[in-house]
Amino acid sequence: MVPDRFTRPLKEIVEITLMTVHMKPRRFTVGEYAKMGDAGIFAPSERVELIEGEIVPMSPQNPSHAYSTQRLTTILVYAFGKTHGVRVQSPLTLNELSEPEPDFALVKLRPKFSGPRHPDHADLVLEVAQTSLPFDRREKSSLYAKAGILDYWILNLKKGRLEVRRDPIQDDQAPYGWDYASLRIWAPGETVSPLFSPEQSFEVAELVGSDEG
Repeated sequence: MVPDRFTRPLKEIVEITLMTVHMKPRRFTVGEYAKMGDAGIFAPSERVELIEGEIVPMSPQNPSHAYSTQRLTTILVYAFGKTHGVRVQSPLTLNELSEPEPDFALVKLRPKFSGPRHPDHADLVLEVAQTSLPFDRREKSSLYAKAGILDYWILNLKKGRLEVRRDPIQDDQAPYGWDYASLRIWAPGETVSPLFSPEQSFEVAELVGSDEG
């Protein structure tokens, strides 16, 4: 009897072979990612970030997102400008494969420029989310927890709520093996304080841009 592999059409054999091969995506390091930027591979208007070796496009800012970013910049600089750099949509080099650009990262001020790398830690990370909400809740949450970010806030523009995630823990179900054990959703009428500065409180209505209070 002629073996089955000799009687099947070549196209079918190729299709079966491809189905059994699991291709791993090419992952880039932070160094390679920086060289791509220096070489002009990304268009000036192209907004991307490096997430665990993958180059991920960032959602374009609609008017609501841009307004919230502008308002929050004023609030955070006024509250923490003497002790922290309020980094707005600037890179954090969390590891050799990840360089996200959160909407806000509060980084302790240093007496002088510390070298060619971006900061690798922040006391608070805050994302302003509308269309990016699922990604910020899942992939970004896992990424920041893995990096040891203790306080991760998401300003949910859809619901007018502030989602506060704390207590990083290992979680095999999370995209990158880590997530937060604590999630509390704050609403207008309540006040919230960051972990690193419990004496500084914010009206949630002010953060989300609500008239309630």
